[in-house]
Amino acid sequence: MKKFIISIDQGTTSSRVILFNTKGKIEFVSQYEFRQYFPKNGWVEHNPNEIWSTTLKALKNVINKANKIRGRIISIGITNQRETTILWNKKTGKPVYNAIVWQDRRTQEYCKKLKNKKYENDFRKKTGLFIDPYFSATKVRWILDNVKESKKLLKSNNLLFGTVDTFLIWKLTKGKQHLTEATNASRTMLFNINNNKWDHEILKKLNIPNSILPEVKNSADDFGKTDKKIIGKEIPISAVLGDQQAAAVGQTCFDKGSIKSTYGTGAFVIMNTGSKKINSKNKLLTTICYRLNNKTTYALEGSIFIAGAGIQWLRDKMKLIKKATETEKIARSSNINDGIYVVPAFSGMGAPYWRPDARGLITGLTRDSNWQSLVRATVESVAYQTYDLFNAMNKDGLKPRIVKIDGGMVANNWFSQFLSDTINLKVIRPKVLETTALGVALFAGYQVGEFKSLNQIKNIWQKDKAFSPKIKNSLRNQLLQGWKLAIKKTLA
Repeated sequence: MKKFIISIDQGTTSSRVILFNTKGKIEFVSQYEFRQYFPKNGWVEHNPNEIWSTTLKALKNVINKANKIRGRIISIGITNQRETTILWNKKTGKPVYNAIVWQDRRTQEYCKKLKNKKYENDFRKKTGLFIDPYFSATKVRWILDNVKESKKLLKSNNLLFGTVDTFLIWKLTKGKQHLTEATNASRTMLFNINNNKWDHEILKKLNIPNSILPEVKNSADDFGKTDKKIIGKEIPISAVLGDQQAAAVGQTCFDKGSIKSTYGTGAFVIMNTGSKKINSKNKLLTTICYRLNNKTTYALEGSIFIAGAGIQWLRDKMKLIKKATETEKIARSSNINDGIYVVPAFSGMGAPYWRPDARGLITGLTRDSNWQSLVRATVESVAYQTYDLFNAMNKDGLKPRIVKIDGGMVANNWFSQFLSDTINLKVIRPKVLETTALGVALFAGYQVGEFKSLNQIKNIWQKDKAFSPKIKNSLRNQLLQGWKLAIKKTLA
């Protein structure tokens, strides 16, 4: 009988469940998009019940498929959009408020107050993060301050907090397990990455009670079993990883210095720094890459808030394209970029600027400009933002030679080549683009003994295509000068 591993990949715009065989090949995918809520300028929310219902629907489809092809599901892994914050009633499982999404900027003023109190250095040393609305901590505080129900439940000790992984584990185990794991915890701004514990001093400063927090486990660990009443059978949940760390595992970035860049809703560069934490002097984040057998591997990360979300904006708001795949043909239709730059600071600027107040900008328009130029400039902006991250890494004395890339956008050959040209590095695309889902599936397999070592996992990874820089230095410099000027205008 064939053995399968299920990967639940709960993302920012859709819930996807993937059936992998033990060779890391995809057997079946079920995916459902869900609604994005924008109640006010800079606010982004999801309905936690929609996150759950789309995940459950996709999971049931995948289990049915596994039954049809007579396979045995040995384990489930969960990977998820990070930082997104949910608080719910311990007794009923009912969320007290919508999920506040990682892109949400509502706590900007509160973050300013914390910075004015000179907390940032202390928080940074402990968590590896900057004080920013991006992370979960200030979102939790906002709900506690603004949602009456949360205050009531807190008093009766019936309130729970979790990032999306915690919420899904809780639902899948029918409320038996209130757990998270190290990579997700490391993105809350409440977790001390030096001693691997929730930080009491930070909790005190933010007035967040310890009682609402989940227990933190290893990335590959025992997270309980799915409840029979929920999906019809008991399956062990054996691995959990935040989506970007899962992609690093899926790209087998197990060696110190190995690096991956993922292009999904946002874009995220992660470099494995081994057992050593590197504190960036150029505004990159220090974070946990994964934790196995209570041993932490650290990473340096650069976060770009808008990558694929920019393409979604072209499709859904500007109505310039019908499908994301059209962008490749449009970008190819011209030899030059027409001097137009789009800085997609729709929800502030992430690394290396950390300006939550910044907003999007289009510059360089002339009478000759057309909608195709705007589409191309939006695609290009993702490569330019990546250049900014690598530039920060170079300034920190880290000089990557090769970058493994993944995520929906890299299926676009034009973009992958332009990216290589812009960052002046060789980029390698894997055969399985769903590296986020693959990564957590591999760790789930490792936890149940299907894979005996990280080396065995390494052998599963396969290359699809490599892109090397082809552009003249003079043209690269000219394009980057235009980008730097656009950034200057955005931040002015």
